Amino acid sequence: MGSAEAFEEHRSLLFAIAYEITGTATDAEDVVQDSYLKWAEIADDDVHNARAYLAKVATRTALNSLRSARRRREDYVGPWLPEPILTGPDVAEDAVLGEALSVAMLVVLESLTPDERAVFVLREVFDFPYTDIADATGKSAAAVRQLAHRAKEHVRERQPRFDVDTARQRQVADQFMAATLGGDLQSLMDLLAPGAVLLSDGGGKVSAARRPVQGADRVARFLAGLASKSLPDMRVEFSTLNSLPGLLLFSGSRLDLAAMVEVRDGQVTGVYIVRNPDKLARLAEGAAIRP
Repeated sequence: MGSAEAFEEHRSLLFAIAYEITGTATDAEDVVQDSYLKWAEIADDDVHNARAYLAKVATRTALNSLRSARRRREDYVGPWLPEPILTGPDVAEDAVLGEALSVAMLVVLESLTPDERAVFVLREVFDFPYTDIADATGKSAAAVRQLAHRAKEHVRERQPRFDVDTARQRQVADQFMAATLGGDLQSLMDLLAPGAVLLSDGGGKVSAARRPVQGADRVARFLAGLASKSLPDMRVEFSTLNSLPGLLLFSGSRLDLAAMVEVRDGQVTGVYIVRNPDKLARLAEGAAIRP
C-alpha cells in the first residue's frame, strides 16, 4: 500500500487544492479522506511522482464534489460565500496562495466552469506543469492550455489587484472592526471606499442580508445596525481568515458569525460575513490551513 508518510507529506497540499476547487473546508476534508483511501490501495512502486498522483486523485474527486454542489447552490438563499478557514502566518508569507485563498478570489472562481477552476488552481496557484494538469483533468495538454488562458483572463478582469502590504491592511482592518463594534458610523464612513460591498451569507438558516449591500453609506449603516444588536455572553476574537483580517463573534461557546475585511489602497473595499451555521462548524474547532 502507499506509505502513510508519503501521504502525510502532501496532506496540506491536497486540502488546499480541494478547498480551492470546492470552496468548502468540509468537502475538502472529504476529498482528502477519499484520496487517502485510494492511495492506500496502491503500492509505492506503482507511483513515480506521489505529488502529481495525489493531486490528480484529489482534483478528480473535488471536481465531482463541485459539480454536485453547483446544482445545490442554484437554490441557495442569499449570497453564497465560501466556508471561512483560519490561515496561519505561513500562508501570509506565500503571496500567491494568500491571494488565492481570499474570499474575493474564491467568489470570482465560482463564476468559472468546474474544469476552468481546476486548471486555474493547479496552474496559477500550485504551478503544476500542463502535462500533470492534463492527466488530472482527463484532457489534452492543448485543451488545458486553452482552459488556463481563458480562466486567467476571466479572473484578471474581475479580480482587483491584491494588496500585499499586510501590515497596512491589518492596521486599517483593525480600525474598521473597532469602529464596527463601537457602532461609530462616522469612522466607518471614513474607512470605507465609496464602492465598498458587503456580502452576508446566512444560507436561509439565520438572519442575513439577502442581497449585496453596496456603497459606503449603506454598508456603514448596515454594520452600525448590526452592532446595536447585542448577543448574550458576547465574545470577540480577532483572527486571520482566508488570508484576510477577520473576527469571530461568539455567543457563549457558540460561534455566531465570522467576518472578513478586504483592504485595498488604505480603504475597506469588501466586507464578508458568514453566519450559516453549517459553514462555521469546522472554524469553531480552530482548524487552520497551512501551505
